[in-house]
Amino acid sequence: MGQNPWNAEWEVTEPLVRLLLNRQFPQLSSLPIHEIGSGWDNTVYRIGEEYVFRFPRRAFAIPLLQTEAKILPKLANYITLPYAKPLFFGKESADYPAPFLGYTYLSGTFPIGLTDETRMESAAALARFLKNLHAFPVEIAQQEGVAADHRNLTDLAGRRDKMLDFLSQLALHFTDAEMKELADYLRGISLDRVRQRHILIHGDLHFKNMLVDETGKLSGIIDWGDVSIGHPACDLSIAYSFLPPASREGFFEAYGSVDEETKVLARLIAVYIPMLIFMQAIDDKDEAVAQEAKSIMKRALAI
Repeated sequence: MGQNPWNAEWEVTEPLVRLLLNRQFPQLSSLPIHEIGSGWDNTVYRIGEEYVFRFPRRAFAIPLLQTEAKILPKLANYITLPYAKPLFFGKESADYPAPFLGYTYLSGTFPIGLTDETRMESAAALARFLKNLHAFPVEIAQQEGVAADHRNLTDLAGRRDKMLDFLSQLALHFTDAEMKELADYLRGISLDRVRQRHILIHGDLHFKNMLVDETGKLSGIIDWGDVSIGHPACDLSIAYSFLPPASREGFFEAYGSVDEETKVLARLIAVYIPMLIFMQAIDDKDEAVAQEAKSIMKRALAI
């Protein structure tokens, strides 16, 4: 499985984290260290009660982290939900080949297994968050080094074909009816490309980058490593992946006018991202995440 994009190029161990803190942030060196987990790009450790550190685990993530360090402090007056603010700016060294960041720790859990009713309670907060984020001046983002999105998001035809290829890898884990629903949905998309847009976006808004409190209400947005200038559909996909159909109209009313091609792209991304997360979860033998990703695909397809 060496070609998987979630495989690490280097490991970030607890002794390494302790060494880096001792050398660069000695005021933190006596605090307990606890690994929280790894995404595709970073390994995450909680340091004491108040801080969380993200360490790149592949070279591709380094410029993303550097951009994040510059733009996140500028967003304070725009972001209407709690988000992790960078406080400690670690430098690459002979000990470790990448810069790293330490942030305020946000409490909460991933929104896994929530009821539709609970999800609907966060619809207005999500809409307000994205409305304000997407209003951030693009010129300022560019001055801070935020790059144009590199993922060719607006190419629906290419993404649709890639997803149809992925279906063969899902066959063991999906029923024939589920496979047919996915295939019919993908083949039914007649739009090949949407008009390019240039908006500041979070860029990776899905359930593993969101936190909820003990009541299931949205309490924070994390992992801004894919912050970029691109199409808002990337973030608006959350209306299909996180929210049930009954609350989507209210979400878009609160967010502001959204054209139909943006909604088509947003729904496609809402199916694409959990498809990738599902394949990784199967690879990692993580049943809970696999089940959540599967349920998200079903929710995104629901009208």
